[in-house]
Amino acid sequence: MTERLKDKVALIIGAARGIGKATAVRFKEEGAKVVLADFEAEEGKAAADELGIEFIRTDISKMDDAVAAVTFTIERHGRLDIIVQNAGIYPWQLIEATSPEDWDRVMAVNLRGCFNAARAALTPMKKQGSGRILFTSSITGPHVTSPGHGHYAASKAGINGFIRSAALEFSSYGINVNGVEPGNILTEAIQLHRSTAFIKNMEDSIPLGRLGSPRDVANVFLFLASEDASYVTGTTIIVDGGQLLPEGANFKLLPP
Repeated sequence: MTERLKDKVALIIGAARGIGKATAVRFKEEGAKVVLADFEAEEGKAAADELGIEFIRTDISKMDDAVAAVTFTIERHGRLDIIVQNAGIYPWQLIEATSPEDWDRVMAVNLRGCFNAARAALTPMKKQGSGRILFTSSITGPHVTSPGHGHYAASKAGINGFIRSAALEFSSYGINVNGVEPGNILTEAIQLHRSTAFIKNMEDSIPLGRLGSPRDVANVFLFLASEDASYVTGTTIIVDGGQLLPEGANFKLLPP
């Protein structure tokens, strides 16, 4: 590997599996000292042990937990260079069946969680005069949606607005704020909660002909965390295999 994150310290929230875990793997491969945080203690600890990194249980919807995770990271490694807020929930619920409590829970994890992570990381990064604050957004909300994702779509669209505001406010402190908008990624959750027919249908709608892998997204997080992206802030990068491009279903030039 190229050691693009050599001696950098990264805290990755929501990293017990999927995109977060792949990002932890990728950052470690490139020389970073990584702390893994997740709400699910058993799975998170197992992932951290597998990767040979430290773990702290974190409910990112709570500011105290966000501060504790940042404090833990700095106590262990002396600084915080990168924070990735990947934790998110997406229960399938039609709007007419969504209670205010359901709505608030999705917003608390997905959107308030981003505020909590940024606010907790700001103090040490401001003191250092540098930092990378990164978020997992989605193409769902900012660009597309489907039935049953009203709260999720709203939270992800909100993340994009927050990224722009935070990037502007934090720019004078040497802090870059960016996000990644994954399309359909073949995570453990997708494999567990979606049918084979659903996955095949999604593959057929993607010009590159496959769902993305968690590592596909992790590679983009690596770019945003590295010095290669030192002049990039306040934006998101779409990682969707071209899913947003077609105007209709009949986009393939060649027959099967």
